[in-house]
Amino acid sequence: MKFRDRLDPRRFMARSSDTKARPQKQGLRPSRLETREDRRARILDAARSIFAEFGFRGATTGEIAERAGIPKANLHYYYPTKEALYRSVTEEVLHAWLEAASSFDESDDPAEAIAAYIGAKMDMARADPVGSRIWASEILRGAPVIGDFLETTLKDWLKSREKIVKRWIEAGHLLPIEPRTFFYMIWATTQHYADFETQITALNGGKPLSDRQFATAKDHVTSIVLKGVLAPRPPSRGKDGHSGPRASRLALKA
Repeated sequence: MKFRDRLDPRRFMARSSDTKARPQKQGLRPSRLETREDRRARILDAARSIFAEFGFRGATTGEIAERAGIPKANLHYYYPTKEALYRSVTEEVLHAWLEAASSFDESDDPAEAIAAYIGAKMDMARADPVGSRIWASEILRGAPVIGDFLETTLKDWLKSREKIVKRWIEAGHLLPIEPRTFFYMIWATTQHYADFETQITALNGGKPLSDRQFATAKDHVTSIVLKGVLAPRPPSRGKDGHSGPRASRLALKA
């Protein structure tokens, strides 16, 4: 079961202000009907909580197993080492983010593709702030565990997205922007709503953003980005060669 299939916004937002998952009762054994994938998913959920709470160095597989409600030996059956489990957690976060930009392949309209990407990234930040914080923490440590992801998977993905942005620029749809700066800006803005959730809450009177406030923020972020990168469209011309408002009025009369 892939991460995107397990990403239920209601489930994650319920604990968005508290990264501690509710511990399982000691001695509790999973149902025999539980599949391998279900158990793996439960281990990963527990690991995400523990890693977000204590960091890679402070987390232990014993604590993760206890929170998942399984014997430590069972955890090591799926993930032999803490590093293997941590890599799996961070890899899921990365692939979910990369898949969010599938709109670049599915739409020929830059405005539509970019808006969909920003919306997906912000929804992920709201639904899964824990994953974003784990990733940010790893990057701040110099990416000792996932450095190879950055040099291969992320680098290759960014090159493929750069080609699409450059194609849109050459076609006159976008202003002559630097593609990497464009993506860095989107990452920084969208992930801010996860990594700095505490700050946002403090500035919002001590309350998390409501669904309405978040929807407004998402619309504003999208609008600001699009206004900054979309090339102005040439004025439409009427049958008599006129352009602008007069052309529109003439077209309506025709």
